Amino acid sequence: MPLKLVVDAVEGRLAADWSSETAVQARLDAGLGECPVFGVNFEGDTPAEDGTFVQVSYPVANGEQLTIGAPGSNVYRETGTFQLDVMARRAGGVADGLTLADQLAALFRGKEFGGVQTFAPSSPAIDDRNDNGRYFILSVAVPYQADLFG
Repeated sequence: MPLKLVVDAVEGRLAADWSSETAVQARLDAGLGECPVFGVNFEGDTPAEDGTFVQVSYPVANGEQLTIGAPGSNVYRETGTFQLDVMARRAGGVADGLTLADQLAALFRGKEFGGVQTFAPSSPAIDDRNDNGRYFILSVAVPYQADLFG
């Protein structure tokens, strides 16, 4: 389970840099569609229309204590991975989905924001596991670390 700090930072960055009016308009102008983002537990069902969207999840989070002996000032570090799933329409090819996945990876590649440091995102795998119902899923995994003091 990720720290609230991590979820707030990641979803805040997506809201500011992916879901902004300018970013949405740029994707529409490029013919990629609006591509909204659904954070953790904000959407009960997939959208009724068949448009592309992004789902955020936090499958890996591990904490450790880095320093000892300074009550209130000890450093605790969470390392983990968050996942950005581009849910593209099936039978539409992979070019648009890969473009969106590349844009998401660039948004988080080697960045520091809200107390979170991210590293090199993975590229999406393409094989027989991508097909899922109405969607062809392209996943980008982003490793991160975040430090807390306490």
